Amino acid sequence: MRYVTISVKIPRELKELMDKYGIKPSAVIKRALEEEVKKRILEEAENKAKELINKVSHISDEEIARIIREDRDGR
Repeated sequence: MRYVTISVKIPRELKELMDKYGIKPSAVIKRALEEEVKKRILEEAENKAKELINKVSHISDEEIARIIREDRDGR
């Protein structure tokens, strides 16, 4: 895995408190960024699902069942 370096400026008081409590910024930042990326991925998937629902909402349940049946029979 390849890594890149990012930097962030924080208030001195926050850094002092991090030192006092032994908080490792690298682990906290990685976890926060991973959570934010996951959140954004889920939001994007949800938006795409909503778009898809809007595009196919006019298709009846019977038509969907017929299309699925045809696909299964074609395998």
